[in-house]
Amino acid sequence: MRRREFIALLACYSLAPVMGQAQQAMPLIGLLSSRSPADSEQSLQSFREGLRQSGYVEGQNVAIEYRWGEGRYDRLPAMAVELAKRPVSLFVTVGGEPAALAARAATSSIPIVFAIGSDPVKLGIAESYNRPGGNMTGINILTATLEAKRLGLLHELVPQAQTLGFLLNPAFAPAGSQLADAQSAAAAIGFQVRVLQASNDRELDSAFEALAQQPVGALAVAADPFFDTRREKLVNLAARHRVPAAYHFREYAQAGGLMSYGIDPLDTYREVGVYAGRVLQGAKPAELPLLQPTKFQFVINLKTARALGLEVPPALSARADEVIE
Repeated sequence: MRRREFIALLACYSLAPVMGQAQQAMPLIGLLSSRSPADSEQSLQSFREGLRQSGYVEGQNVAIEYRWGEGRYDRLPAMAVELAKRPVSLFVTVGGEPAALAARAATSSIPIVFAIGSDPVKLGIAESYNRPGGNMTGINILTATLEAKRLGLLHELVPQAQTLGFLLNPAFAPAGSQLADAQSAAAAIGFQVRVLQASNDRELDSAFEALAQQPVGALAVAADPFFDTRREKLVNLAARHRVPAAYHFREYAQAGGLMSYGIDPLDTYREVGVYAGRVLQGAKPAELPLLQPTKFQFVINLKTARALGLEVPPALSARADEVIE
């Protein structure tokens, strides 16, 4: 072997341990979602943007392992345990309460940054908004607490409706409080509520078949990650049965739903990314205040309204953040 080749070989061997240490030093995020990759593509881009704002770029100085419940909440506990056994530096849970609760059950030591739709203090995963305590912090995106607002807007759009259908997922942790809020709001504005339940595709089909037998004047779809994974299906079923429907995310109205009211999910995922970066930099979840969104979106799809024979009141249209022609 030539002297130059021998020296080069020695250099490679001497660098190998250093390279191995560098690879091991790259932090690993375990991302656990109740939703699916197909309905989360834009949201994940925003999450990565938040990480970049904190100095982390996936594949360069941080790695991410993904686990997707795809609307099946029963899958999440095993996925969380599996991730907890990996050398993860941080859990990020999105897609609401099911993922956050699964991660909490899997570890009390690995930091967790979550996005959920109801009050984390009432849920028992944080001590207070200013100082969450424990190993968890994140964002209350309020989706599960805006049912009354959506019902009020739906009533303005379809004032002649006497009976309101309310579709919820009984397997979703906040379902009880969502129903109570909906019933209270409906009573205040003179609606009667007809409750429909669905936790899987077969039950979704059955719920809309029931609407065909006993029609309602309008339908409010409760905020739920399972429904997010079936967004196109829900919008198509509502169109097929010609029922005016309200949803919680703008993506539903973009897909052809009549209207939506809720937070900006892209902004929320970006904030989750920023918080994840802060934890990777050494911040303690116990000391990072819980966040709440300040930006909300009211979207009306005029094309869908016309197809349903509805006339959108000018005052309501003027209040919308976006009108889809």
